[in-house]
Amino acid sequence: MGPFRVALSEDFRKADGSPTFPDFDLTPLAEAKNVEMVYLDNASPIRGDQLEEFDALILLAHRFDATSVPTSGRLAVVARFGVGYDTVDVAACTANDIALAITPDGVRRPVAVSIITFILALTGKLMVKDKLARQGAPGFAARGAHMGVGLVGKTLGSLGVGNIGAEMFRLAKPFDMNFIAHDPFADKKIAAELGIELVSLEELFRSSDILCVNCPLTPETHHIVNAERLALMKPTAYFINTARGPIVDQKALTKVLQENRIAGAGLDVFEQEPTDPDDPLLKLDNIIAAPHALCWTDQCFAGNGAADIKAVLDVMKGQQPRGVVNRDVLEQQGFKAKLAAFGRRFG
Repeated sequence: MGPFRVALSEDFRKADGSPTFPDFDLTPLAEAKNVEMVYLDNASPIRGDQLEEFDALILLAHRFDATSVPTSGRLAVVARFGVGYDTVDVAACTANDIALAITPDGVRRPVAVSIITFILALTGKLMVKDKLARQGAPGFAARGAHMGVGLVGKTLGSLGVGNIGAEMFRLAKPFDMNFIAHDPFADKKIAAELGIELVSLEELFRSSDILCVNCPLTPETHHIVNAERLALMKPTAYFINTARGPIVDQKALTKVLQENRIAGAGLDVFEQEPTDPDDPLLKLDNIIAAPHALCWTDQCFAGNGAADIKAVLDVMKGQQPRGVVNRDVLEQQGFKAKLAAFGRRFG
């Protein structure tokens, strides 16, 4: 019998063959017994013919859609590097007995820290104060016009209280803020433990002094942040999005910021990525922007990589991986048969 074959999307390596992200340690996979690791040729969406002879795929930014499913029926797991899976056709995976695994443990703390970074930078007026400091005496003379905002007693709101949202509230605990959130799927026990009041969507926008997006992009959440809801926000409120750009109607957000109807925004994600340098949103001085990379740290990438490798090796051993999105697949006979076969060969 041949080895357990693992494909990696081409964007994990540079043109010269060196790793794109050295903090993703592939050593455990490379040194695992009976494992063969291969980089795919560049294609997005990934083509099904590329995966005919593979058991697992570790996926970075390339798309995986219905045309990516190999006809051999051999592929058992797609391990997505990160927690966003809007680039993956989940239904196609389930229909073909393929588990889609993500890396919640790898991103939970790094993304929550990036949200806290935005909160402190926005309320502390960090960007404008940096500019003032570089102007010498005139800048120092103008500093009184750019007073920051204290956090004690302010209301921190979250659209979503999942893995990252809950961690954000844990990290914000010492700031002595009030916590509110909207999430139809919230674990009420966790919300109670963290002191989070669960409120309606409209109340979330109306009451938050800092409103953060912490939900996945789905058909239901596309443009859930729209002109009508943004109009409910306080003029002193800040908006932060580190989740996915299309959750927000970016034109509506741009208009609100242009008209100073909210105090500012911290944005790590956008409807169009990469961004257009001429986008009017990027011309505003009341936003802080990052290129969908604020959480990118050595620890984040090491954690994501370790989680993906563990998911792949668990499947190889005939075990269910952690972080499976399409949990229905775990009960399907086709997927169970794949796991059983791997267990007999490699377990």
